[in-house]
Amino acid sequence: MTDPTPALSFGAAATDYDRFRPRYPQSAVRWALAGVDAPARVVDLGAGTGILSRAILDLGHEVLPVEPDPGMRAQLAAATPGSTALAGSAEAVPLPDGTADAVLVGQAYHWFDKERAHAEIARVLRPGGTFAPMWNTRDERVDWVAELGRIAHLGDTGGDLTEKITDFGPAFGAVELGEFTHRATLTPDEVIGMIRTRSYHLTSAPRQQRQVERELRELLATHPDLAGRETVELPYRTLVFRARRR
Repeated sequence: MTDPTPALSFGAAATDYDRFRPRYPQSAVRWALAGVDAPARVVDLGAGTGILSRAILDLGHEVLPVEPDPGMRAQLAAATPGSTALAGSAEAVPLPDGTADAVLVGQAYHWFDKERAHAEIARVLRPGGTFAPMWNTRDERVDWVAELGRIAHLGDTGGDLTEKITDFGPAFGAVELGEFTHRATLTPDEVIGMIRTRSYHLTSAPRQQRQVERELRELLATHPDLAGRETVELPYRTLVFRARRR
């Protein structure tokens, strides 16, 4: 079973998480929900602070956020008017059978106990409904972005995801992959702020946190592509894995 401790480390940094984490491009969310007519009932599972929930709402759908961390739920309520997250998890979704036309997940799928979560997601989806976890992943084909990932011990790459995610269990059809690109414009301080919301950083010792931040500031100040700039363009690949409930 997945260790829940890192997954529940984000609540203490919920405000910064909502401020600094990248948004999802509308093209990616629209592709995830292709074939789902608006207004649909969409569950945002592991909703965090509501970054994906707001993108779903912007497309004209109803959203039902589900989030285990009370700090994240509080930030979601503050940042997402008219929406209240339900206390629950991927393994215990507090919704009746067949409630949802779609279940989306932003960044949280790797925390799930997959076998239990797949069964729960299938339970709350109507037949033919869509399940689509998605990730914003840094584009480490850019050398300074790869160096940022190494310094901050980020570890997650798009290649890892495409190799690991091949199916969602017997209740779902074949998995389709969509890939989208976008950029986040950040100041060097905002890059540091974003790193401070990562689970590795949040659970590291203060000495390790200070070392990582020193090395990142040096990278941002001295790399030939970044030195002297007031802002940097951090490139992302958004990967969406989509399947239909049988």
